Amino acid sequence: IVILGSGGAGKSTLARQLGALLGLPVVHLDTLFWRAGWVETPRDERLPLLEQVVRSDAWILDGSWAGTGLSLRLAAADTILFLDLPRTLCLYRVVSRWLAFRGRTRPDLPEDCPERLDPEFARWIWEFPYRHRPRLLRAIAAHQDGRRVVRLRSTSAASAFLDAVRAEISSLLPPLLAGEIPTDSIDTAT
Repeated sequence: IVILGSGGAGKSTLARQLGALLGLPVVHLDTLFWRAGWVETPRDERLPLLEQVVRSDAWILDGSWAGTGLSLRLAAADTILFLDLPRTLCLYRVVSRWLAFRGRTRPDLPEDCPERLDPEFARWIWEFPYRHRPRLLRAIAAHQDGRRVVRLRSTSAASAFLDAVRAEISSLLPPLLAGEIPTDSIDTAT
């Protein structure tokens, strides 16, 4: 599963929630892009790290770094989620996140990357709808064949999506527990 969207859209939060529901490992692209102290991982080292992630059987990968193997991520995914939320909401969330984690490192960042409020990042979010979003949408369109693509345009849509995933999981449990689905037919590798 690949999760894309603007900064502050809730990609990491959705990734953690889905990971917990589905029992899948979550990889935050920021942990591949940044090193301790907000030092960028050299470009030639990022792609091998990303290739290692997407070669594994199952994963949830969040992050919109278009220059960091976007085509590789989309080609390897069977599901693409695009959080397409208003930029004002995204900016509000980034400021709220900064207030909540100020001076501390968030769980979805490498060690020693304390939360910061960066004007350049705020500008990236503000420009996202017309500078970055079209490129992501083109990339998604180029890779949509044979994949589930879900565009979530509001917080309530994201919540409804998670509720639908929970319901789908719940619908599988009664037949499994009743022995209607033979456990030897379940692929536990994914």
